[in-house]
Amino acid sequence: MISAALFGGVAAVGAGVLAYSSLYERNSYGIRHDSIEVLKPGASSIRVLHLSDIHLAPWQNRKIEWIRGLASLRLDLVVVTGDSLGHAESVPALARALTVFHGTPGVFVHGSNDYFAPHIPNPFTYLFRPSKPDQDGERIDTAGLDELYSSLGWLDLNNASARLSVNGSSILVTGTDDPHLNFDRLDLVAESVAEARGLQHEPVDAIVGVTHAPYRRVLDALTTLGADVIFAGHTHGGQVCIPGIGALTTNSDLPRALARGMNVWNHLDRNAFLNVSAGIGTSIYAPVRFACPPEAVLVTLSANVIGYA
Repeated sequence: MISAALFGGVAAVGAGVLAYSSLYERNSYGIRHDSIEVLKPGASSIRVLHLSDIHLAPWQNRKIEWIRGLASLRLDLVVVTGDSLGHAESVPALARALTVFHGTPGVFVHGSNDYFAPHIPNPFTYLFRPSKPDQDGERIDTAGLDELYSSLGWLDLNNASARLSVNGSSILVTGTDDPHLNFDRLDLVAESVAEARGLQHEPVDAIVGVTHAPYRRVLDALTTLGADVIFAGHTHGGQVCIPGIGALTTNSDLPRALARGMNVWNHLDRNAFLNVSAGIGTSIYAPVRFACPPEAVLVTLSANVIGYA
């Protein structure tokens, strides 16, 4: 029989963990730095800010100010991998956060919370299997979100591709609409990549893939299309992790070991760097993080170094 003292001790520890994860860690925003060699020898480096899973609510002023401060990082490109909205009335708040990036080239794709407002999840189900795609929820202001991105000059990569010139390098950017909602159309992505390459298959210096949810089918397709690096979010890094074990779930079919960070994705005879962001926010109905602090990611794309014997 559990003594009253033991029960009280367990309850106190639980309350402490909950307070830490909901009041401290989820607001402990940080920047992860990575550098990968994907550009041609001699090319100038490209500093890419990867923003994901902001899940912004109108009252989250601390988060807004922290995001605004990221504009001081001397950026060359912003990549947004979806779930920027966290409330039906979030677009004006997101505008306050992002307008400081006006003039910096950017690209974006959508996640499920850019189409549907968040709902109360079952946390026990979430820990053991991916959440079910839900297209019956309250619609969110996707049109307003698109207008905001457009006002910043950012390119829509939802099942689309484009070419950018950044620091003297020709970059082909390609992306998918949200795979978690099965909105990805990989056939359209392939067609758009071919069109962006041009009839003469005009050379590019690097191919950047962008998606919200890193499902294997999408990573395989983008790698097959020649992506040198793929940016993704959705996993929240597991959101609630166990020290020494890591993420309990990726909310997708991505292996748990790849829930966050820079790794390499292999498919057939090709490979691509894969950067999965743990994200900046959480659902307003699950405002906790444990052993998985929020992050933006600054990835420096640098030139391949040729060694001589």
